[in-house]
Amino acid sequence: MFDIPTSSASAAADDRAHPAERVGAGRYAPSPTGDLHLGNLRTALLSWLFARSTSRRFLLRVEDLDASRVRPGNAEQQLSDLTALGITFDGEPLVQSRRLAAYEEALRSLADVTYECFCSRRRSPRPYPHHTGPCRAIPGPAKI
Repeated sequence: MFDIPTSSASAAADDRAHPAERVGAGRYAPSPTGDLHLGNLRTALLSWLFARSTSRRFLLRVEDLDASRVRPGNAEQQLSDLTALGITFDGEPLVQSRRLAAYEEALRSLADVTYECFCSRRRSPRPYPHHTGPCRAIPGPAKI
């Protein structure tokens, strides 16, 4: 689907870095709903510069799950525009619509530790990850 040039400079930086130092990666996640605009370009450029300046990989994830808004050819055109400007990616792009099985598996793995909450934000104690409100005690399987 995509012909994305990769950066040999980043590959060389990865080869020099100790594996423990190559933690994390930069990423850009466009939605192929239209042409590349200035805000997209700014986000891609800043993410790319940060990843490259810290010897991290720079990954692409195409956010194409909103099928009603995605237009054929937009992803390829956006990527062509970015590579024409010298912004390169490492590895194969992740296309969201092709990874649904992985997301479903991740949701299944969380089923035992999640629960549906009916509390309003006002009622929920902060910080949210430590919420121990009444919803946590409702019996039954998690509804994700």
